[in-house]
Amino acid sequence: MKANGLKRAALCVALGACLGSLVPTVAFAQAVSGAVAGRASAGDQITVVSTSTGQTRTVTASADGTYRLGQLPVGNYQLQLSRDGQNLGDPVAVSVAIGGTTTVNLGSGGGVVNLDALQVVGTRVVNRVDVSTTETSFNVNRQELERLPVAQDLSAVALLAPGVVGGNSTFGGLSFAGSSVAENAVFINGLNVTDMYTRRGFSSAPFAFFNEFQVKTGGYSVEFGRSTGGVINAVTRSGSNELKGGIEITAEPSAWRSSGRDHFHRDGTPHSYASRDDSSFFKTNVWGSGALVQDRLFLFAMYEDRNDSGHNTSNDALTWFKNEADNGFWGAKLDWNITDNHSISLLGFSDEGDVTNGSYNYDWDANEIGQWGGDSVTETGGRNYSATYTGHFGETFTARAMVGQNNQRAFTSSSLDEACSPVFTDASYASRLYKLNGLRPGCHPTGAAVAERDDTRDVARLDFEWQLGRHLLRFGVDRELMTTEQSTRYPGPTQLSYTAYVARPGDEVWDGANAFVPPGVTEMLRGRNRVSGGTFETEANAFYLEDIWNITPNLMLNLGVRWDRFENRTADGDAFIKMDDLIAPRVGFSWDVKGDATTKLFGNAGRYYLPVTNNINVNFAGGLTDEYSYFVLDGWQQQANPVTGAPYAAPIIGQQIGPVDTRMNTGAADLRQSVDRDLKAVYQDEYILGFQSMINQAWSWGVNATYRTMDRALDDMRLNYTPCGPTGTTLWPIANPGENLTIWGDSSIGCATEGWITIDTANSGYRKGGSGEVVGYSKPKRTYKALEFQIDRGWDEKWLFNASYLWSRSDGNFEGPVNSDTGYGDTGMVQHWDHPSNNERYGVLFNDFRHQFKFRAAYALNEMWSFGSTLQVISGGPVTAFGVMWPGDTVAGGSTSNESGGGGTGWLCVANCSGSYDQRQFEYTPRGAYGRLPWTWTMGANVTWRLPVEGIDLSVRLSVFNLFNNQTVINVHQRYEAQPGQYRENTFNTGTRWQAPRYTQLMATWSF
Repeated sequence: MKANGLKRAALCVALGACLGSLVPTVAFAQAVSGAVAGRASAGDQITVVSTSTGQTRTVTASADGTYRLGQLPVGNYQLQLSRDGQNLGDPVAVSVAIGGTTTVNLGSGGGVVNLDALQVVGTRVVNRVDVSTTETSFNVNRQELERLPVAQDLSAVALLAPGVVGGNSTFGGLSFAGSSVAENAVFINGLNVTDMYTRRGFSSAPFAFFNEFQVKTGGYSVEFGRSTGGVINAVTRSGSNELKGGIEITAEPSAWRSSGRDHFHRDGTPHSYASRDDSSFFKTNVWGSGALVQDRLFLFAMYEDRNDSGHNTSNDALTWFKNEADNGFWGAKLDWNITDNHSISLLGFSDEGDVTNGSYNYDWDANEIGQWGGDSVTETGGRNYSATYTGHFGETFTARAMVGQNNQRAFTSSSLDEACSPVFTDASYASRLYKLNGLRPGCHPTGAAVAERDDTRDVARLDFEWQLGRHLLRFGVDRELMTTEQSTRYPGPTQLSYTAYVARPGDEVWDGANAFVPPGVTEMLRGRNRVSGGTFETEANAFYLEDIWNITPNLMLNLGVRWDRFENRTADGDAFIKMDDLIAPRVGFSWDVKGDATTKLFGNAGRYYLPVTNNINVNFAGGLTDEYSYFVLDGWQQQANPVTGAPYAAPIIGQQIGPVDTRMNTGAADLRQSVDRDLKAVYQDEYILGFQSMINQAWSWGVNATYRTMDRALDDMRLNYTPCGPTGTTLWPIANPGENLTIWGDSSIGCATEGWITIDTANSGYRKGGSGEVVGYSKPKRTYKALEFQIDRGWDEKWLFNASYLWSRSDGNFEGPVNSDTGYGDTGMVQHWDHPSNNERYGVLFNDFRHQFKFRAAYALNEMWSFGSTLQVISGGPVTAFGVMWPGDTVAGGSTSNESGGGGTGWLCVANCSGSYDQRQFEYTPRGAYGRLPWTWTMGANVTWRLPVEGIDLSVRLSVFNLFNNQTVINVHQRYEAQPGQYRENTFNTGTRWQAPRYTQLMATWSF
């Protein structure tokens, strides 16, 4: 077969696989683009031609000599100057990056006059300083990442940017500039793919599916909203006139992966066993692209088959889990250039997948796997579609229309869901695990709740650009309808999840229960019943207007305003949270100091609003049953798994102690006492001042300072006192703590007459259980201050280098909509406001990593061999002690039995702790009083070999991540007390998470 025939055959296989999956209805979406701008002689014409598709755009320089070609698809172009129909000078090859503007100033003869501001890479020019932007962002494309040891996911790309760190709590995620991990937004080709339920994750696609990435760490324009953290903006690959295809094989064998370490508490009891955990990963990626109609219709398509398998032991080493996933990804992008001025792009991809997790009895000492205990299957991901129309009307007006859909699924099920209740043991029970005789507790394979959830985001937006002399007006509207269909309950006949813990006779089983652990009882069971469900919608609408005003050829002013509106609805479709007229002004400037785009001084100030996630709808507007019951644990007995016959240890459930704790229940019928009538949206104000300059065509450096402040929170808060007096029961309304709260007053909460009542929660709302003193909640405050230095050498076909240092400080009394201190990630429903003692401490916050160094480098030895490396060095976060009680109160402000439950106080009991509440003596402890975690550093390295044969693009890359296998602790237990004065000596300040062990990846790529 001829070479060209082989190419076409391989291409047809790749395209056919993807097109077969693209048959379902395709929706439309927003494009992601860049621009070329600069100065020329008035009346001259500037034309750019895409080197991949032949698409042509022409604009005439204005009377002052400025020109701009906006909404250009990302890629490489040839730029030509002409006058009176005659070309002047040679064509200039330019590169257009996502969200950026390449500045090319042209002389009267057609030559580039600001060549010192541009770096020549091969045959094209790239500007090192973008004088058209006032934001802080980081751009990198697929080719640049191929030179570096970067894990193949969007999070790994974001971590290259200064100020971005991994979430070190149990729920992971990314923290941008001191924000929590639940405040970011992720876009793929303009389609918002952020998790709409908790905002802690996002839909994914293979690394090879993307062409370029932009990580916005601050100062982003009014086009972007619904984020107070950062933005990841990615654009996928597209087809071109050239017929291309490729195969990429990636292997991460278990033999090339270092073992984790086993970790123990101070008394020798186990925290977790990881030394026998293992995993392997193998995938094959096939892609093809080309023109279906030359210069007009282009297709890029990809299919990826993935095989992921592994095993791990439970923390108590009694269960062996074996997991397997054999999933495929498909994705395709179709571009139709109807004319040079009108185009449509269609995108479709699926990240659907499932993981089967098998459970087995396990004997750690003998290293023997016992009988099968059943399987569970977790389904994730979904199909995503988008399409965009872009139209250029004349030289000065551009319109863009997009609609799209993002789908995400989360469902875990097991054949044992009906028969087996989840059974756990907490850290306090570690020294008594011998009572289980080596058997695993309970017969459910995972203990996970039976939770089925389908999230759908329907998106539509219009964007316009209109060049009016020195003013570039940008305006648009967008709408997102986020729908969650959800049901959740615990498995088992009682629908209770049981946790065994060590108790102390005489302790109150839960604060306010007026029931106590009986004499002689030291072991208890905590049963939890949590049920929710329904179909819920949240609608978000926005309008933005922006004027990019070139006051002079060297000074640009960016004036923008964004109007947001959020509406959360009940299962019946009624709005129970409505936030209108959220005005977010943003202003920025960029001064081209020398007038040649080599040096800029820039700054901006802006406000950013955060919507309420769909989990609030589910838990409040659908009715949430969240109840706790407490039982005496009368020992354990061996029973047989009803499906597999394997033996397991079943708890003997004894006498129930005290009433059921129903304080966390929320009703769906009448939400007037569940949601503040005048609820206000959370916002953050941000200020940035920066400087960037070129040293020469390859080197540039910069410095910028950032200040962020968040002065409002939105969360559920404890309320037991109103202007009517004590409520008689505890209310948990969604509110703005520290501000006025308006709810419905009636006889159920002690009001003589019905009507709206307003509580100033900064001074009232909570009545202490002992002294009866009425107090309020500390006003929320979170600040972030940072100073960033960066030096960069761009790739010149030989080597690149980037180094950054960031000093930052994050202070306040709440982290944001999640609580990493205690590992509680139910967004908007964490423990910051569960008790006034939880938030009275202002100080260093969980994400306060004071010093961050990041380095990356690549070097091409010759056309065959090249090398790359990354290094990140980060100082440790603060260690804070969380107590149980505070002065003058009998109601606990922190959990006595659960590491993640209850926020915890800043007071530690030091004397008379077992006596009456008014005899206890407390000592106040500030945030971060127990020092800091150790510094961490991780290094990656890779080596790439390319076949030195012209016309054959074959390469093999070996990458090692965490080269030196550092496994330093990155999070610790921060609960200091179990009961007043009872120090958690075995667990406090001991590790809960560590750096991931070293692993190695081998990748072979053949492009043809």
